[in-house]
Amino acid sequence: MSAEEEVEVPSGPVENAWAMKVPDFKPEDNPSGMVEESSFATLFPRYRENYLKECWSLVQAKLSEYNLKCELDLVEGSMSVKTTRKCWDPYIIIKARDMIKLLARSVPFENALRVMEDDQGSDIIKIGNIIENKERFVKRRQRLIGPKGSTLKSIELLTQCYVLVQGNTVAAIGPYQGLKYVRKIVIDTMNNIHPIYNIKTLMIKRELMKDPKLKNENWERFLPKFDRKVISKRKQPLKKKKKGEYTPFPPPQPLCKVDKQIESGEYFLTEKDKRIKQFQAKQEERDRQVKKSKVIQKEKREKSFKPPKEKPYNPSSASKATDVDLGALKKKIKAAQKKKV
Repeated sequence: MSAEEEVEVPSGPVENAWAMKVPDFKPEDNPSGMVEESSFATLFPRYRENYLKECWSLVQAKLSEYNLKCELDLVEGSMSVKTTRKCWDPYIIIKARDMIKLLARSVPFENALRVMEDDQGSDIIKIGNIIENKERFVKRRQRLIGPKGSTLKSIELLTQCYVLVQGNTVAAIGPYQGLKYVRKIVIDTMNNIHPIYNIKTLMIKRELMKDPKLKNENWERFLPKFDRKVISKRKQPLKKKKKGEYTPFPPPQPLCKVDKQIESGEYFLTEKDKRIKQFQAKQEERDRQVKKSKVIQKEKREKSFKPPKEKPYNPSSASKATDVDLGALKKKIKAAQKKKV
């Protein structure tokens, strides 16, 4: 590396480490190459087989620039990458491993190619184990995509990352700072926090970064604070049943019809006695209804002979009503006589 291309390393603390340029690792930095061979392999689903066969020549051409070898095994359904003695970059094998993982997760080759750059990374977020209910999982995953993919597009514009939602995983490719925000948005969305809240926070932060006056100030007062509120509550019953004390013994068995007849003695009666008992019960019920109707008729008859309730006499109120203002009465009579004349 020449003296002009050397990057200045600051001696003190750095304000923005993300803004620092990472120097390129060239063959001159490691002329001896690799001593040991490193290899990684990953499986891919059957529906990706045709696409991988079409683009595998492009994958080989790209990896050959870094002196890497790759193999596609259609029998086992696997992809593998390995280093050679001429490979100079020790970390490029990790980048190649991430690229074949993304290809297996339905990421197009043009987007998976970005991982090979130094300032780009990838993150595969597993979301299948966060929610057990399948219907709820599908709804929240659709909430992350948004209507016609609008929510996913806004996340990509704010974080400068490529995001793909596929099955039980979310694949993201982009700068490392953007990947951190993408993971937070995805996890919060699956935990029932709408992505629009995090998107709004990112938009406010992007506007605050443009103002140099707010460089050394705390931004917490500008950021929105969203509290989780339980809007819908299950309706509680008006009468709650109080549970009794727990006992290990089962409740007593209820008596059947025969047991009740034995207790009352009806079971031992003959058919004739049973008919007599039923007749007596009906006769008693009839007599009771007749007595009740007689009482009601008597009350109706006596109601017309009862005097109505009168209000008690109050002499003070009666005297006030009879008092007459004589002066006002004389004036009224004189005014009436003048009108006649």
